[in-house]
Amino acid sequence: MATSIYIGNLPWSTTEEQLTQLFQTFGAVHSAKLIYDRETKKPKGFGFVEMDENEAKSAIEKLNSSEYGGRTLKVNEANPKKTK
Repeated sequence: MATSIYIGNLPWSTTEEQLTQLFQTFGAVHSAKLIYDRETKKPKGFGFVEMDENEAKSAIEKLNSSEYGGRTLKVNEANPKKTK
């Protein structure tokens, strides 16, 4: 089963391809998505990656509080999306 991972404090210049590459060292990445502001279309500095559960746990453990692009990443399991 796939686990959704939240990645915060990303450098603004990060691309979805770079995000995928960062997490591929821990296993297969099912999807990588950066979040953009609806009006300005600029990145908000966070995103989500989906991976298999065991690989996701390893990635979270290794990448949380690590430095990437001069910033300290915040990496944890994503909360389920709230429905209105």
